[in-house]
Amino acid sequence: MLIKDLSLSAVVAGFVAVLVGFASSVAIVLQAAAAAGATQDMMASWLLALGIGMAATCIGLSWYYKAPIITAWSTPGAALLASSLQGLTINEAIGVFIFTALLGFIIGLSGWFDKLTRLIPLPLASAMLAGILVQFGLSIFTSLHSQLLLVGLMCLSYLLAKRFSPRYAILWVLLTGLLCVLVQGQFNYSAVTFSLTQPVWVTPHWSLSALMGVGLPLLLVTMASQNIPGVAVIRTSGYQTPVSPLISSTALATLLLAPWGAFSINLAAITAAICTGTEAHPNKDKRYIAGIAAGIFYLLAGLAGATVVALFAAFPKEMIAALAGLALLGTIGANLAVATAEGEHREAAVITLLVTASGVSFFGVAAAFWGIIAGGLTLLIINQWPKRN
Repeated sequence: MLIKDLSLSAVVAGFVAVLVGFASSVAIVLQAAAAAGATQDMMASWLLALGIGMAATCIGLSWYYKAPIITAWSTPGAALLASSLQGLTINEAIGVFIFTALLGFIIGLSGWFDKLTRLIPLPLASAMLAGILVQFGLSIFTSLHSQLLLVGLMCLSYLLAKRFSPRYAILWVLLTGLLCVLVQGQFNYSAVTFSLTQPVWVTPHWSLSALMGVGLPLLLVTMASQNIPGVAVIRTSGYQTPVSPLISSTALATLLLAPWGAFSINLAAITAAICTGTEAHPNKDKRYIAGIAAGIFYLLAGLAGATVVALFAAFPKEMIAALAGLALLGTIGANLAVATAEGEHREAAVITLLVTASGVSFFGVAAAFWGIIAGGLTLLIINQWPKRN
């Protein structure tokens, strides 16, 4: 069954998802590790633990549910840690990771999260996702300012591939970008070194103030900014995978790998959208291969550790931004269509999209959460509030 469903487009989608995920936010993870006082070996161990956890959950969940279940580290969580771990020891930081993972595991088992997400209307979920992704679409064109030839050729290859070879459009974009970078001499070979990452165990210490002051905000940020959008990607792509097992599985992976540096493994949103669209495979029942492929690339990236970080850093940032934006164009369009299809939900969906796209953040919680809140209130007031005759 697995061999029969294997496709190059799905494997490429998995690779692009991992490439974009690592290249766009690995620096934030390393900043969080540095804030906790981690050594260079510990930082590499963090990437190894995260890579193993994401690989296990991507491969296991995608194969079991036959759906592209993509997991990731929590980028908002890493940003929170980078500013919140100052003054804590690395041992106390590990204690925070274990505490947060345990709470997430309980929430997943209880079914609370699943019930909450089912209260969110599909147009609002689609609008939230479109609001998250629109910045990546815009990055295609903002990158033209500094890399006109590189990004221009990538856009041209995308358009030509969509006309003559739509299933492999992103593969052609990737190959065009790589060729252009190599021909122009923009690949920084000197930055790439090869080494195998070694795991480093850190014994957890428990601090009540750290658990309350860092652990609870990390849990809230992860659930609101990662898992809710992650569920939206799954639902808007037509998959009815039960949510509770996904939340509990990712939390359990975090719990088991936390002593080696796994601070938060959760559902992906942006990178998941790359693997759930038609670019991965026209048949949605065969897109689970993209999830399995992403898991394999996550494992390789984790084992390589610092090497992978240096490799991604060797490419121009404009290439990565354009690659992500072009890979997500179809998903942005599909979610905009769903968000605005129903007149009853249209205004609430537009407000959800605008608040989410604005990037506004309150109390350390990202805009995706507040977008849903704003859209829900709009829907409640306009459609549900009793009207006076």
